[in-house]
Amino acid sequence: MRIAITGADGRMGRMLIEAVLNHPELTLTVALDRAGSSSIGVDAGAFLGRDTGILISDDLALLENADCLIDFTRPAGTLAHLDACVAHHTNCIIGTTGFSDDEKDRIRQASESIAIVFAPNMSVGVNATLRLLEVAAKLMNSGFDVEVFEAHHRNKVDAPSGTALAMGETVANAWGKDLNDIADWARHGDTGARETGHIGFSVVRGGDIIGDHTVYFCGDGERIEISHRSSSRTTYAQGSMRAAQFLAGKQKGLYSMQDVLGIN
Repeated sequence: MRIAITGADGRMGRMLIEAVLNHPELTLTVALDRAGSSSIGVDAGAFLGRDTGILISDDLALLENADCLIDFTRPAGTLAHLDACVAHHTNCIIGTTGFSDDEKDRIRQASESIAIVFAPNMSVGVNATLRLLEVAAKLMNSGFDVEVFEAHHRNKVDAPSGTALAMGETVANAWGKDLNDIADWARHGDTGARETGHIGFSVVRGGDIIGDHTVYFCGDGERIEISHRSSSRTTYAQGSMRAAQFLAGKQKGLYSMQDVLGIN
């Protein structure tokens, strides 16, 4: 299967390139980066001391040479790449977060033409955690206050994280609610007593934290905490490899990592 990578000179892009190069069933055929990047024209494997023959480019037309694009960039860039994928009938894996509702609709529309795996987190562990949260929320659907905590590195630009939002949505859906109707995104000043049935969010940004997430179910006399902590971005790259294999042969449709892992 022929794979294209975006953000080829970034930390995540390099991890994806390394994962593809080391995968027995996937072949790197395209490496893309933003226009003006100093990496343009450099061999995609140079950071590994490997000569792949694949030069990093900003030419999206090269996507015609790939079966699947893996994109962990930012919303505006991802949507531009997605338009090119539709034009060239190239499937897409999207690990980018921070999309607006309208931008998510554009992804859904694109999935009518190509197959897309769209997930806020590609980690197998995170997706297992989401399933645990679903079970916990159904068992603790009354008498417990839910709080979602997340921490990431100083350079992360969206908050709460896509994973934190997915955790909140998982709990809200298990309760038969829309997260937007019951989320408390911030607290400051005289907020009054906590409202029953709401889900609170808190965010830390600092240092080089890769990603910590904890959901608290706080009851009278007891507290349950379900946590996931990332110590390496390798888990995201490996999950993306599984997603790429999942898309092999698929013509269109919108899928999640839950679909990839067969736990839906």
